[in-house]
Amino acid sequence: MSNAAFPHAGHRPFLLRLGPTGTVFVILVPVVAILMVAGNLLLPPSSSFHVPAHVMSLVGKYLCFALLAMSVDLIWGFCGILSLGHGAFFALGGYAMGMHLMRQIGDRGVYSNPLLPDFMVFLDWKELPWYWHGFDNLAFTLLMVLLVPGLLAFVFGWFTFRSRVTGVYFSIISQAMTFALMLAFFRNDMGFGGNNGMTDFKDLLGFDLRSDGMRSALLFSSAIALVAGYLLCRRMVDSKFGRVILAIRDAESRTRFLGYRVEHYKLLVFIVSAMMAGAAGALYTPQVGIINPSEFTPANSIEIVIWVAVGGRGTLVGAALGAVMVNFGKSWFTGALPELWLFLLGGLFVAVTLFFPKGVLGIFGRRLTGWPLSLGMPGRTRPRKPVEDATGD
Repeated sequence: MSNAAFPHAGHRPFLLRLGPTGTVFVILVPVVAILMVAGNLLLPPSSSFHVPAHVMSLVGKYLCFALLAMSVDLIWGFCGILSLGHGAFFALGGYAMGMHLMRQIGDRGVYSNPLLPDFMVFLDWKELPWYWHGFDNLAFTLLMVLLVPGLLAFVFGWFTFRSRVTGVYFSIISQAMTFALMLAFFRNDMGFGGNNGMTDFKDLLGFDLRSDGMRSALLFSSAIALVAGYLLCRRMVDSKFGRVILAIRDAESRTRFLGYRVEHYKLLVFIVSAMMAGAAGALYTPQVGIINPSEFTPANSIEIVIWVAVGGRGTLVGAALGAVMVNFGKSWFTGALPELWLFLLGGLFVAVTLFFPKGVLGIFGRRLTGWPLSLGMPGRTRPRKPVEDATGD
């Protein structure tokens, strides 16, 4: 692929190449987070503009899902790798943070054991497993949040990509991976809380997780992580590396014949995507107050793909938008019409696939802004007319 698809991509500073959609996204997300924090901390509950605590937690959860959706869009929208097991990386990041939060409880647990979490005391464990050591340190925990999903992605991707497993076969194998992990984490002897998982978290960095200040800090951290994830993805896809993975998506065999080590490119983007999903899981756990094996269920991974499809595959911003839209609908429908939600979700995916393959952002974005919004939407290799002022989103 030539630079014609990315006009002037190499001649301007990176931040000036985001285009209007990317620029609005990078500015709007933290601004909204700041306004919500101010509405929660500075305004009294009697004010019409006060943001309740449950709304802070809900929006923080949506931001984590947006980062997760963006990680899937990076591999699916730009490299053509449809993973139906990405929920596993999200859950592993969540479990890593959950282990740290459990270590912080100390003797404030039900059984007042200063070393062992309550579920280990209940199951008559005598000592802390070796793989729990170090999780009392936040820096070590954050390192594991990235390394554990990244290592799993490396091992899984190394064997599958070197074996040239692609398409539906890769999707099925990735789904089997997350299902196997779900079964493993359901076992009490694994040392991760069994089917109940981990909960009853107390504090983080010495601050009560239930306090307004900590809720605000977590929401703002989620917003910053989402923007950082977007900038990282844009940096990757705007580079020569990005042009190569687009070529792999559109013509893998031809790219290989040109001399590129396709499996290396796919492996790297898969690892980065897994680490992003792990970071999303780590931010998710303290905001919802629980992590359990249900996060590994294959249905969750399929739902992530639906978020990306609804928002717009190959747009990054669209993936985040789709995650927020679908989960907002889920929150409303599961309260008002819970028996219909799964039917609506399935119908939404079918409708998007058949009638709106470019997603919400692909349909309405260009009409509203006049700018091409997708860097990597399938079928778009070069604009019909030169774009003078932006690379496009």
